[in-house]
Amino acid sequence: MKKAGLIIVGAGAAGMMAAGTAGERGLDTLVIERNQRPGRKVMITGKGRCNVSNNLNSVQEIISNIPRNGRFLFSALNAFMPADIVEFFESRGVPLKVERGNRIFPVSDKAVDIVDCLAAYASRNSRMINERAVKLVITDGRVCAVETGDGNTYEADNVLIATGGLSYPQTGSTGDGYELAKQAGHTVIKPVPSLVPLEIHEGFCSALMGLSLRNVAIKVTDTEKNKEIYRDFGEMLFTHFGVSGPMILSASAHMRDMKSGKYRLCVDLKPALDEAQLDARILRDFAENTNKNFINALDMLLPKKLVPVIVKLSGIPMAEKVNQITKEQRQSLVTLLKNLTMTVTGFRPVDEAIITSGGVNVKEVNPSTMESRLVKGLYFAGEVLDVDAYTGGFNMQIALSTGRLAGLNVSKER
Repeated sequence: MKKAGLIIVGAGAAGMMAAGTAGERGLDTLVIERNQRPGRKVMITGKGRCNVSNNLNSVQEIISNIPRNGRFLFSALNAFMPADIVEFFESRGVPLKVERGNRIFPVSDKAVDIVDCLAAYASRNSRMINERAVKLVITDGRVCAVETGDGNTYEADNVLIATGGLSYPQTGSTGDGYELAKQAGHTVIKPVPSLVPLEIHEGFCSALMGLSLRNVAIKVTDTEKNKEIYRDFGEMLFTHFGVSGPMILSASAHMRDMKSGKYRLCVDLKPALDEAQLDARILRDFAENTNKNFINALDMLLPKKLVPVIVKLSGIPMAEKVNQITKEQRQSLVTLLKNLTMTVTGFRPVDEAIITSGGVNVKEVNPSTMESRLVKGLYFAGEVLDVDAYTGGFNMQIALSTGRLAGLNVSKER
């Protein structure tokens, strides 16, 4: 096989975007993908619907949703904004729509439409082989070939690593890119789960398994520093191991050096009411149920599944008549409803994470081109880099933008 102008390792969102972009520039491009089909992880994003981006208009707004090395992505985001992503897919026959939270999805609600579009774009100007890249060949400070597990060596003027991270290993994201980067002398920040559910110490979570709460507020505190690190408003879900849901996943992106007890999660079950307003609301409910037992007087205030848990945590006997409940007891109930507190014991395993935090140290990558500062002709794009963002389409935005920027900047000259 003749030498390629560019070898791309990985046919995910970043790799396919880079392949199509570089191919349009006339580079002879070869994609090495370990899976039989490209875009395996893209297929399962957004619960199979693929949240391709977020409908924000400024780079700064997008960066504010990227807590890990967001400023590194300034050039990449400028090169391919959400509006550019919309134009890209719609001009190729995949109409998109904007949903709650500015999230952009295909009108069909099918991730396969996004994958097929990217695959068609990539294949128009590149070729793909189904092998696993295992080694970079570097000579005189420049990458010159890729070796595969099948014993083949493919020569190239440039190599782009776009293998993803460690999340969802069943899709092929098993950390191959980190090993290739290390071969080139790059520092790899230890990969950890991000956008991942949290395990909780308190046993009441399992009793609440399956309960979804909407319009609640959360606050996360680093107990070692006694510092609030995150707050949000929206949806969460109780599970057999702890908590999940959009807010929880985003909160996890702010938790570093996880260890049991380091982080405390407080849920405000009634954020629309301050304590005085909530107390007045409870008084009204109690007045309408004056002869009822306490456990039977909260149905208008809380989801049915939550009532016995709150009753137990409040310390008020479940059979206490509401007309016998003291002001002090009522105040403790208000405090509980505004501060349902849980102790985080850890992340769920990385194979349950949406993305990986950590990866190739961005200080060793040129943000204007995505080229390695250590090895000529070596580029990086997507989740293999030490960048990660909140839920809402921002991680797909990162993959597509960095893939685009790399494809635009791969040198055509040796």
